[in-house]
Amino acid sequence: MEPDKVDLVFEGGGVKGIALAGAVECLETMGLKPQNVVGTSAGAVVAALVAAGYSARDVRGIMAGLDYRRFRDMSLLDRLPVVGPALSLLREKGLYEGVYLESWLRKLLAESPRQVHTFKDLLWEDEEGREVDPKYRYRLQVVATDLSRRKQLVLPWDIRDYGRDPDHLDVAWAVRMSMSIPLFFEPVRLEDGQGHTSFIVDGGVLSNFPVDILDDGSAHPRWPTFGLKLVDRTRADGREEVVPGRIQGPLSLLKAMISTMLEAHDTRYIEQKNFERTIAIPTLGVKTTDFGLREEQVHALYQAGYTAAERFLQTWDFQGWIRKHRQSESPRQETASESAGEGITALAASM
Repeated sequence: MEPDKVDLVFEGGGVKGIALAGAVECLETMGLKPQNVVGTSAGAVVAALVAAGYSARDVRGIMAGLDYRRFRDMSLLDRLPVVGPALSLLREKGLYEGVYLESWLRKLLAESPRQVHTFKDLLWEDEEGREVDPKYRYRLQVVATDLSRRKQLVLPWDIRDYGRDPDHLDVAWAVRMSMSIPLFFEPVRLEDGQGHTSFIVDGGVLSNFPVDILDDGSAHPRWPTFGLKLVDRTRADGREEVVPGRIQGPLSLLKAMISTMLEAHDTRYIEQKNFERTIAIPTLGVKTTDFGLREEQVHALYQAGYTAAERFLQTWDFQGWIRKHRQSESPRQETASESAGEGITALAASM
C-alpha cells in the first residue's frame, strides 16, 4: 500500500469545474499526491493541468484569473445580429468555436513543469522502476464522444481507431474534444485517414463520471481512486439531491436539455462501491454554461470543493473499502452508456 498516492477521476460540468481544483488542493494539503488522472469536459481541463505538474494552488490561480466570457468565441460572420447565431448552428453545428479554449490550454501546458505538448510528454514512469501496466501508460486520460460512430472515446488510447499514434496526440486538442458541449461549442471534426469524418463532442454525452475507468480488478490496489463529482446539493445520506430548475423560454429549455443529457445517466447508475469513494461537491446553483461568473462565485465554488474533500477524508477508510468491495466488477459504465444511446443517436442525426 502507498497511502500518500491517489488516482483521480474528475466529472465534467462546464464552469462548475472550478470546484474540482479546490478539492485537489485539499487532497494535496493532506499529503495525497495525484498519480493517474481522468477527466470529462471541464474535468478534463483540471485533469490536464494536474497531469502536467501544476499544483492545486497553481490551478486555483489559473482558474480564478480566467475570463470565462472569452470561451464564447465567435467568428465575425457569426456575430451578425439575429442571423449570426442561427448561421453558426446551421453551418458549424455550434454557437461558439472553442478555439480560445484550446489555445489558452495549449499555452498553459507548454509552460507547465512537465512542458506538455503531446501525450508522449505524459508517459508514466514508476518511481521504483517497476514495469508499468499498459493501461496506465499515460498520466492523463480524457473522455469524449464520437457522435458519428455513436461511441465513447477514451483518449489518447482510442485515437488509434482513426489511424493516429496516441503518443503524438495533442493534449490541448484532446481536451477540446472532451469539452465541446453540444450546440454550444462546435464539434471537433476528426478524420480517420480513409475519407470519413467523425464529429467529436463532450464526453458527458455518454458518461460524465466514469469513476471506475482506472480499476484493474486487483484485490490489493496500491492506492485508492477517488471520484470528484459535482452535485446541486446532497441529501442526509450523502447522495445527490436534484433541485428542479425553472424553464421559462427557449434558451433555458436548451440549457436544461444539455444539462440533463450530460449529467442524468451517471447520477442514476452510480454504484455503492463507487459512491463510497466519491467526493460530492455542491455547485451552489451555478449552471454548466454560466460563463459570466463573478469573482465571488469563483471563490465560493473553489472553497466548496476544498470543504467537500476535507469532510470526505474524515471518514474515508481505504482498507475497509478494499475488504468490502475487492475484486468486484462494475456494470455501471456500460449501463450508463447504453442508457444514453437514444440521445446520442438523435444528436448524430442532426450532424
